[in-house]
Amino acid sequence: MTEALLAGAVAGFGVYLLVLALVRPAPGVGVRLARLDAVRSGVRGRRLSQLGQVPDAAVDRMRAGLGRRLEGWADTQGLRLPRLRADLDVLGRPLGVHLATKVFFALGALLWVPLLWLALRLFGLPLPSAVPAVLGLAFAAGAFLLPDLQLAAEARRRRKDFRHVMGSYLDLVAMNLAGGRGLPEALVASSSIGDHWAMLRIRQALANARLLGLTPWEALGRLGEDLGIDELRDLAGALTLAGDEGAKIRSSLSARAESLRRKELAEAEGNAGERSQSMLIAQLLLCAAFLLFLAFPATYSILHNT
Repeated sequence: MTEALLAGAVAGFGVYLLVLALVRPAPGVGVRLARLDAVRSGVRGRRLSQLGQVPDAAVDRMRAGLGRRLEGWADTQGLRLPRLRADLDVLGRPLGVHLATKVFFALGALLWVPLLWLALRLFGLPLPSAVPAVLGLAFAAGAFLLPDLQLAAEARRRRKDFRHVMGSYLDLVAMNLAGGRGLPEALVASSSIGDHWAMLRIRQALANARLLGLTPWEALGRLGEDLGIDELRDLAGALTLAGDEGAKIRSSLSARAESLRRKELAEAEGNAGERSQSMLIAQLLLCAAFLLFLAFPATYSILHNT
């Protein structure tokens, strides 16, 4: 009886948290102002294709509504979450949906463990009463952090892709400068070549800079802060200091492009070396298992006869 009450209490607490997350109270003035500030500060990092997205399924609409509430709550509490926002921005995902996904994962794990424990009890497998509570909280904590780990891995690959395109972009800017164009015109003209997502983000940042009255290097610096790419921020700082000295800018951009390519080559060689070591360890383990397979019958027969 005690075990059933404990399992029901844990499951009921999970249902209560789910209902509490889905019920929409009337937002206060602080929440509304925080949402307006969040929209004003984050609109420059969003792509135009995201602004018109409308969730279709009921689960997506539920997640979007919960995400808006969680994002507004995070803003009212002063939780800026710069690293998380940068990872989401480089992948083009909204913060609210990610927070709602984390909550759904945690609630799902919190509800799944007591149900599994109850099923095992019905099949006659005795388990202590503290098992569902401890395992439920542990699985809920792990499920809550799992989306962040997946997001960080995807963001690393995305930033690596951006750096690869950035080297070609710097070469294009240097070529345009050598052709007689000014620095702002060269930055805009180089970003219009190609439809890669990195080029699109640079092109959008430069277009927003004209509307907001910013210089192109300021726009690149803000884009680097939004995406969490240090090379882009360094480029913006170098362009700000260089001014209109065309020859120095061309040589600096060419050197930066070459540095990015050398860094990318070094990372590729390092990854290849790690894979080679992994293959070597796997081969050694396979050889050891094969030798054990050959030696086991003889060893068993000797020990059995003695």
